[in-house]
This record gives sequence, structure tokens and C-alpha cells, in this order.
Amino acid sequence: MLPLRSALAYVALLSAILASLPGMTYLGAAAAGATVLLGWQDMRNVPRVVFVVALVMLVFALGYDPELIETASGNMTRLAGLMLAVMLLSNVLARTEDLQQISVSLFGGKPLARYLSLAFGTSLVSVPLNFGSVAVVGSLVGERIRRNGDSESTRNATRAVLRGFGVAPMFSPLSISVVLTLTLLPQVSLLSLLSLAVPFSVLMVLAGLRWREPEPLQSTERSVNRAGAGSWLRFGGLILAICVGVLWLSHRFGLSYAHAVALSCLAAVLLYRILGWLNRENPPMTSMANVSNELAIVGGSAFIGAVLSGVVLGQISGQPELPVWLWGILAAGVPWVFFAAGLAGMNPIIIATLVGGILGSLWPTAAQLGLAIAMVTGWGITAFGTPFAANALIMERLTGYRPRDASFRWSLALSLSGLCAASLLGFSLTLWLA
Repeated sequence: MLPLRSALAYVALLSAILASLPGMTYLGAAAAGATVLLGWQDMRNVPRVVFVVALVMLVFALGYDPELIETASGNMTRLAGLMLAVMLLSNVLARTEDLQQISVSLFGGKPLARYLSLAFGTSLVSVPLNFGSVAVVGSLVGERIRRNGDSESTRNATRAVLRGFGVAPMFSPLSISVVLTLTLLPQVSLLSLLSLAVPFSVLMVLAGLRWREPEPLQSTERSVNRAGAGSWLRFGGLILAICVGVLWLSHRFGLSYAHAVALSCLAAVLLYRILGWLNRENPPMTSMANVSNELAIVGGSAFIGAVLSGVVLGQISGQPELPVWLWGILAAGVPWVFFAAGLAGMNPIIIATLVGGILGSLWPTAAQLGLAIAMVTGWGITAFGTPFAANALIMERLTGYRPRDASFRWSLALSLSGLCAASLLGFSLTLWLA
């Protein structure tokens, strides 16, 4: 059964790569759905619920408007393919010595330096690894808890990892949040979004210094096997190469942003395999048998959001003539909608698809950057500030800290401050550009 699940996941990935061919989006959605159903016994409850709701949306769309299924299947296939490509890249990079040395070296230094190192380091590692960064760095925090017990330093390290990963959806060119936002808001360029998202992310990490526990002076750690400049340069060079590849593919060949990201990630995976063969290594083919949870959440959420936004847009006729200040207020409310939905256990993909799909088609074209920055900042704050986020659940398994403590209680003041700042930024941009 496991080989069949893995083969179906690869079919879903190949279908996403060939999505421009007739019927490929349907094949990809069907393969992703079959992978989920075959792995049903091993899945958690939340992904199961998301997938069941997606099936309900499928039945609804069949009776309401079958054309909605084509759009929803396309969204599901493309985002599932993006997620699978990033997971393949994560699996390859997690085995490299460079990444292991970088992860260990993040724990060195005094408490202040260690917090910043862990937060910014996790953000950087999250660009190509996504949730893999939490697993890699978080496992080192768990190891310290098992060796020395619970302490202020391990709790602060957990804060840093969660917050560092949380800001990645705001600025990472490979994250689903940025990909989905740029797909739904095509008038927004990546560089204009990053010019605002990167400074906001840095400020969020620095603001987190205010909300951490004081550590005793003797908690300074010396890390062994500290990563040298070569490890950082190789890892940073890989990230830069992937991002350049994304921009080249999207501008030179007119590929969609999601398609370009998936191809760039797969190119990096292929490069690592070729280097392995040249070194007379034969790395095993990565198994994709255990991706049912991720496929259910990402694919199911994309399908649900596409159907719901299609239904709502079908009820709206014409372009609404709203005063500029009202568009600004709508932008200001977007981050809070993401956060409130996250507290209710709803995946940000659903909210992003609804907000981008509905508001994006009605939003003043010149002011779409205001909506885009509100979406990615709201997504990022939700990622580190809500207890149902996947990274909080991963950290609970690794460290034993409950998500409602590590994600919600320890960072609530930071989340509220970030939401206020994100609202102000979205409101100001929309008011100025419109």
C-alpha cells in the first residue's frame, strides 16, 4: 500500500508540472485525493475534516455549477504540486551536512544572540524547507530538554523557532502564502511585495525580544561543530539560485508563479541527485507515502476556497463603487480575519483563497499591494500565534510544550501588536495607492 500511495503522490506532482495540458488538473486532483484516502488510517483528525468538507464542496459544485470543479481542481493540483516539490527539496536538504552544522550553530552565544540566531536562522532555513525547518531546529531544542530539562533557555528557544518560522510566510518567495497571493493578485510584483514584507518580518522578530523570559547569565552556550562560512554560503547560494530560477521561469516563459516555484525546487532536487551520482553515491528515491495529511490540508483547503469564492463571485454583478477609505478599512481587517480563523482551526489557505479570490477581483487595481501585504502578514502572524498551526503541533511533539502555551499564550501580546501594525500598513497602502 505504501508504494502505491507514493506513486500516486508522484502522479499528482507530475500532473501539476504538466497542468497546462488538457485533463492534467483533473488527474492531479484525483491522484491527490486517492493518496489521501489510501492514507486515511494514518491521518490526524483536522486533515480528515478538511478533506471531508472538500468532498462535500465537490458534491455541491456538481449540483450548483459543474464549471466550478475545473477551477477548484486546477487550484488543488497546482498547490498540491507546489507542496510536494517543496517537500522533496526539504527531504534532500535535511540530509546534507551543511544544514546540520547550520542548525547546531544556531544555539551558540549569549541569550540575546541565541534568540536572534534561532529566529533569523529558522526563517532562512524555512525558505527551502518549509515545515522541515521546524522539524530540524525543533529537534535540537527537544534534545536539550531531554538532556537538561525544561528551562528559560529552552522556552525562549521554542519561542524563537516558532516566531522565526512564522515570519517566513510573509517574505519567502517559495511559501504557499506568497505564491497564492501573487497568483490571486496578478497585478502585484514579487519585488514590490518583498520590499515591504522583509522589513516587516525583521521588525516582528526584533519585537519578539520584548516578549521572552529573562535567562540566568550562566545560560550562555558554546556550540560545537559551528558552521563555517562555506556552509552558509552554499545554503544561501542555493536559496538565491532557486529564487532567481523562479523569476527567470515566470518572466522569460510566462509560467504561473506556483508552476515556476515547483520547477525550480525540482531542478534543485535533480542537481543534488546528479552530484550524488558523480560522488558515486546512490541516494534512494524519496518516498511520498506519508504526505496524506499535507495533501488533505493543502489540496482540500484550495478546493474549498475555490468553490466558495466562485459561488460568492457568481452572486456579485458589476464593480462596486466604494469610497477609498472603505477599501482601506477592508484591508485593515484582513489580518484579523486570518488570525480569528486560525484560532477556530481553519487553514489560512481557505481564507487566502476567499479573500484573494473575492476581494482581489473587486479591489482597485492600483491598490492591490495593500491587500497583498495584509494577506501575507496576517498569514504569518497566524502561523506563529495560533495553537492549531502545524508548526505548533510539530514543536509539541518535539518539545512537549503545549501549542496553546508555546504559540498562543507566550506570543499573544506580540501577535496583537503585529496585527495592529499589519492593519495600519494595509490601510495606509490602500489609501495611498488608490
